[in-house]
Amino acid sequence: MDKKINTAFSRLKSLSFLKISNDKMNFFNNSVPPLRRKQATLDIQDMEGCWQLHWRIGKLKVYSTFYTRLDQAFIVWALLLIPMFLTAQFLPVSWNLQAAVWSICSVIGTAIMVSLTHSWAKRRKVNWVLYCWVVLVVVGVILTDLAVFVGWGEVLLNLCPLWLGLSALGYLCTGWGVRSRTLLFTGMLHLLGIFILPYIIGWQFLASGMLMIFCLLLLAEFEWDHC
Repeated sequence: MDKKINTAFSRLKSLSFLKISNDKMNFFNNSVPPLRRKQATLDIQDMEGCWQLHWRIGKLKVYSTFYTRLDQAFIVWALLLIPMFLTAQFLPVSWNLQAAVWSICSVIGTAIMVSLTHSWAKRRKVNWVLYCWVVLVVVGVILTDLAVFVGWGEVLLNLCPLWLGLSALGYLCTGWGVRSRTLLFTGMLHLLGIFILPYIIGWQFLASGMLMIFCLLLLAEFEWDHC
């Protein structure tokens, strides 16, 4: 009898060890879908600074959601990118003026992003991801300004691939840091956009802006996977 009990305990330990080993081998959190509607419950840390949105017509609830501080950072960048790319595509504004104004806006946007997402990155121990985004934005601004003010033609002709590439690198780093399939796919989508640009010459700023803004708003509107 004791022998049978010992054998049963040994099998149970083996199964538990296999389960723990499989959990460690899973890099992603496969228990949740890559993208889903936001859940009603939030961690106490995520509730800080959260925006609640409730649209009603009389007693009829039309739309209800919330935006965490991380979501707000996505929205801020989306709002900044709209005038940047629309102006570059449609308005006859000098490149010098655009470079100066958008550089200032980028610095402001970066400061807001750091303020909104610092606590989120700290809790998940991925501060390096936030630093990575700051470096990418600064590099992009410097290269863009050099292209405009110094007449660096090669970069000036490839501003859209430049920013799509920097964004792709940021998403890939973030996706790896927080183990998110959604963010890794978003990064690859930006890389795909670079290869499509040569086929839409004349509309590159509009197409690049639409892709970047769409991804930002999508990430703000839905809950994506992370570990």
